Amino acid sequence: MRGHRIELGEIESALAEQGEVAQALVVAREDDPGDVRLCAYILPRPGQTADVAALRERLRARLPDFMVPSHITLLDSFPQTPNGKVDLKALPAPASVNDDVPTPTAAPFAAPADGSEARVAAIWRDILRLPRVGASDNFFDLGGHSLLAVQLHRRLRTEMAPTLSITDVFRFPTVASLCAHIDGVTPKDSALDRVQDRALRRLAALGRRQPPAARVLMNGEE
Repeated sequence: MRGHRIELGEIESALAEQGEVAQALVVAREDDPGDVRLCAYILPRPGQTADVAALRERLRARLPDFMVPSHITLLDSFPQTPNGKVDLKALPAPASVNDDVPTPTAAPFAAPADGSEARVAAIWRDILRLPRVGASDNFFDLGGHSLLAVQLHRRLRTEMAPTLSITDVFRFPTVASLCAHIDGVTPKDSALDRVQDRALRRLAALGRRQPPAARVLMNGEE
């Protein structure tokens, strides 16, 4: 995806290792201009059902958040071309089949406060194309991935925080935590610490897998 080194094969392998998955295919779809999404299509094993939410959680345990597909779609079979290959162009758009749309965390919706939270939430809504974003919502749980994170970083630097680094987008993945960081009032919160630790571990793991050019991007250098 534009040189950001998202390895679709690695995501497919992670899905194929799940016991209920017979085959997996991951593609980067652009159903709306400028809105690229990672979409996974899986064929469950005969006689088994696949819990899409559980699959996504297992992927989060081993992949960076931005490599977890925005949509996971269950199919009976992959469409094929006349010569027997998978017909990527015939794969259904996520919304047209049994699709799992990312949802915010189970915490009650908390409206963004006036000021920086409202501004950041508005940017998130625009980038993620969502009707609303709460103060405690996680950017990656809402369907964010590396390309969208780069877009978010650029918007924030242009409109709000000129010195913000790309790493900060991963360290502070909720509206409230990111705004607290931008405002210089980062709260001490054990739950936030756990989220940050998880994000940084995955970011470090991704950096170790990527060539130097990708590491430069992840370090926020352009």
